Amino acid sequence: MSHPSDVGYIGLGSIGKPSARHLLGKRWRAHVYDLARPAVEELAAEGAVAAESVAELAHQCQHIGICVRDDTQVEELLYGPSGIFESAAPGSVICVHSTVSRAGLLRWAEDATARGLHLIDAAISGGPQGAEAAKLCYMVGGDAAVVERARPVFETSADNVIHAGGLGTGMLLKLCNNLITYAEFLAMSEAVRLAEGGGLAPELLREVGKSNGVINEAMYQFISNRNALASQCTPAQMDAAFGAFGRLGEKDLDCALQSAEEMGLELPATRRLRDQVLALFLNQA
Repeated sequence: MSHPSDVGYIGLGSIGKPSARHLLGKRWRAHVYDLARPAVEELAAEGAVAAESVAELAHQCQHIGICVRDDTQVEELLYGPSGIFESAAPGSVICVHSTVSRAGLLRWAEDATARGLHLIDAAISGGPQGAEAAKLCYMVGGDAAVVERARPVFETSADNVIHAGGLGTGMLLKLCNNLITYAEFLAMSEAVRLAEGGGLAPELLREVGKSNGVINEAMYQFISNRNALASQCTPAQMDAAFGAFGRLGEKDLDCALQSAEEMGLELPATRRLRDQVLALFLNQA
C-alpha cells in the first residue's frame, strides 16, 4: 500500500517543475515524472523520488497532478495498460492542471469514477514567475470534499485557490481568464502600432495605464519584449521564440469556443481573436 503522504507530479515544464519543487521538504514525499529526464534528475537531486514511468508514479501516489500541454497528452497519461487509470489505487485523486477542453474533463472524470478514482480540474494561472514565487492562482472544479482533500497540496505553490463549483467550472474560469489576456495583448499590440505611427513612445501609454488602470504591466511587458526581439530577428527566429506560445493561444481559444458551442453561445470576437493569436505572438498583428 502506498504511503498516504505520497504525492505525484507529472509534467515538469516551466510551471510544473517549480510547482513540484514547492512540495519538497513539506509534509509529502514528492514523486516526479517527465519524458525530459534532466528535469526529473534535477528534482531528484533536491529530494524528490524519480519515477521511471507513469505507472510507477500512479501506483505509489494517492494525489497525482498532471501539468502537460493539451487533451491528447492528458489522455496518453490516463489511458492504456500503463496509464494512470490502470495503475492508481482506488480513492486516488487526479488533478488536471493543463488547460484542456471541458468535454474531455467530463469524459475523463466519468471513466475515473468507474474505476473508483476521483478526477478534478485544477487549472493554473500565474505563469512561470508565479510558480517560482508560489503565487499561482488555482481554479478548481469538482466535488467539494475531494477539492478540500487536494487543497493543501495546491497551497504549496499558490496564493489563491478558488473552488469555482462542479467539475469543469475551474477550467471554464481559466478559459475565460485566458481569453481576456489574449484580447488585452492584441489591443495593446495595435495601440502601440498606432501610437508609434503618430510619433508617440509606447512608454507614454504605460504612463497613462498607471493612472487609469487600462494598461497593466503584463500587457506592456509582453508587447515591449516581443517588439524588441522582432526588431533583430528573422521570421523563423520569431517563430522559434514565440510560435509555441501563439499555438498554445490557439489551443486555449479553441477550448473556449468549443465550450461556448456546447452552451449554445456565440463568441464572434473570440473567434476573430483565435484567427489572430498566432500572428499576435509573431509580431504580425
